[in-house]
Amino acid sequence: MRIPAHSVCTAIRDDIVSGVYERGSRLTEEQLARRYGVSRVPVREALRTLESEGFVVTRRHAGAHVAEPTEQEAADLLEIRLLLEPLGAARAAQRRTEAHLKVLRGLVRLGQDRARRGQGEDLRSLGAWFHETLAQACGSPGLTALLTQLRHKTAWMYTVDQPVAPVESWAEHGAIVDAVARGDSERARALTALHAERAAAAHRLRRPERVRTSQHAVNIASVRN
Repeated sequence: MRIPAHSVCTAIRDDIVSGVYERGSRLTEEQLARRYGVSRVPVREALRTLESEGFVVTRRHAGAHVAEPTEQEAADLLEIRLLLEPLGAARAAQRRTEAHLKVLRGLVRLGQDRARRGQGEDLRSLGAWFHETLAQACGSPGLTALLTQLRHKTAWMYTVDQPVAPVESWAEHGAIVDAVARGDSERARALTALHAERAAAAHRLRRPERVRTSQHAVNIASVRN
């Protein structure tokens, strides 16, 4: 069975973000195909996608390498998020479905519960899920893809401190969902802009380091589902 390139792309991206491949390190098709248990064809396609996303650069006569973003590029990344996330929320207020609202409200309930209990690790994953769902609710595949890419790159370039007041942070999530549910695009935009600005202050530039953990090969069973 041929493994889709997007599954290979996700696996390579995850390993870049987690530091398995340090910045500037070379990525050969043979090495990657062996690591993920696939042929070189989906690896080649995945590298082209990752290059378009800014995770990989191709050097003449040297092949593909993990990109080495500058501090200015990292700063620009946060600024772009501050512009696009409010736009996504405003669009979500106009285009969200009831299914999106159900998921968002459920995540807010869980987030508020975990915040009161002080379960920080759960809050990280719930927060990522919340923002992913909000991006999907905007009804624009292009904007959703951009927001998803920005989150991946932010996780690669920055560490994020836990909110000083997680209960208040999740109250902000709840207010955004209320505005989206009412179809109030301007309030959704304003609340998301304020939330994103506060969240940006918790970002700390990640210093490149080698992480020696190993990921599993691409899971063929998950591709079939």
